[in-house]
Amino acid sequence: YLSTGMTFAGLQHEFYRGKSSIAVIVRDMCQKIWIHLKGMEMPEPTTDMWLSIANDFYKKTNYPNCVGTLDVVLMALVDANLKFVVIDVGACGQEGDSAVFKDSALGRKLYSGSLNLPPPAPLPNTSGNPMPFVFVADEAFKLSSNLMTPFTSRGLTARRRVYNYRHCRCRRTVECAFGVLANKWRVFHTPILVDPEFIDEIVKACCILHNFVRSRDGINYEDTEAHPFPDVVNCGHGPRGKGLD
Repeated sequence: YLSTGMTFAGLQHEFYRGKSSIAVIVRDMCQKIWIHLKGMEMPEPTTDMWLSIANDFYKKTNYPNCVGTLDVVLMALVDANLKFVVIDVGACGQEGDSAVFKDSALGRKLYSGSLNLPPPAPLPNTSGNPMPFVFVADEAFKLSSNLMTPFTSRGLTARRRVYNYRHCRCRRTVECAFGVLANKWRVFHTPILVDPEFIDEIVKACCILHNFVRSRDGINYEDTEAHPFPDVVNCGHGPRGKGLD
């Protein structure tokens, strides 16, 4: 059901079981996947885990002190290897990104200072002032000391365009993770015609399985993510690109 996106009616003819029985089996399995694999595939982040995530982001995207990229409405924090670090399922689609994050468990922990984030540290290969570790998100989120958003597109200087480029390159890991998730688990290709609580369980199970598969299949991430950005002058000024072509 999760991998093919077949309906319960379609599975009924494949396995000669009633639709209601199949629904019970799928829901029970989703619950068990979350309960038994969450501690292994999506554990509560520790300070050492945050440092490891930041190191991976710097290697792959040249963005220092980044401990995850954010997106909603499935509020998800993703690492540099496209694995989900934290998810918060169940927000309504009409809610704004910033409001969803603020009301999520991750947002509450971030703003209360209880996330076990590492203390501020100098940027890699520098001895300057300590800088905080941050989440990278788009312009829909509210800028804070631990949450970075891009510069607005109006009046961008060359330095700000370079920053927006690196910000965008780093942040697209979360978009790539969603793309990989939806491509692997085709239940997301069509409307999921079950009750909202069941949908939450399906999403959580798929995120756990996504991490499980990526840990065991290996991670092939484009080496071009860390290539230099040679031509800053010709960057665009479009509102969607935040100063990027």
